[in-house]
Amino acid sequence: MTGKRTSSFKLAVTHREKLDSDCDLNKIRKLAIFQRSFDEMVKTVSNNYLHDNRDRKYYADHYKCFPPPVFIFTITFIELGFFVYYSLSKGELSTSGPVPVDSIFVYRPDKKNEFWRFLFYMVLHAGWIHLLFNLLVQVLVGLPLEMVHGSLRIAIVYMAGVLAGSLGTSIFDAEVYLVGASGGVYALLAAHLANVLLNYNQMELGILRIIGVFVVASADVGYAVYDRYAKEHESEPVSYVAHLTGAVAGLTIGLLVLKNFEQKLHEQLLWWIALGVYAACTLFAVLYNVFN
Repeated sequence: MTGKRTSSFKLAVTHREKLDSDCDLNKIRKLAIFQRSFDEMVKTVSNNYLHDNRDRKYYADHYKCFPPPVFIFTITFIELGFFVYYSLSKGELSTSGPVPVDSIFVYRPDKKNEFWRFLFYMVLHAGWIHLLFNLLVQVLVGLPLEMVHGSLRIAIVYMAGVLAGSLGTSIFDAEVYLVGASGGVYALLAAHLANVLLNYNQMELGILRIIGVFVVASADVGYAVYDRYAKEHESEPVSYVAHLTGAVAGLTIGLLVLKNFEQKLHEQLLWWIALGVYAACTLFAVLYNVFN
């Protein structure tokens, strides 16, 4: 065999090298587009959830999405999965149902000794409107918060709101059943709203965001109150108190656990006040349920 390469072989090699080069360029372009999109998303999150320009720049320069924000996605898919399961098993799908009152997860005033119900009622929802609102809010508000503050801190705020929802309902609306993640969702909303209220003049569209949150929350709570008192229910009514007590938990726990990149003296005082308020309310609610 001759060691010389034919012109056709050389042409084929050149063509292959050109194809490889084009593929590499396409990969580089796609990576560049993805990186630009990712950077824009991070910049948007920092502008909307951080109020200090130095914090915004530091976050935008250093955020690498590792570890990834897994809590909100996980809890969202769990709640969606439970709703699909009960809808299929009961053969019902409506704006106010199904309400699986026989589930081992629903909070019931006659089963307060089953302590897990004080938390796990969050995986159930009373209708697709209830579910859709909670999932949308916890993704749109909770996911950016988790990107900024981390999964553990957001999980604490969320679960504190869930617990406050059931404890508050057991005191202020003691005869009803409780389902839904509204306590956790309103804890996230309140934690974010507190930050916006304190720093609205340094945030993009601060006033409009405050108005928007109040309008959306008022509409949701108003519908919950209407559903509680004005509608006729074939089964046990579902409480709305979790919205309010969850929000209180979000205001207090948010001050305790969310990152404060530059804490001032008056904010340290707020930290201790928040700790005292949440601890006192939780202790009172627990003792109330133990002795009643």
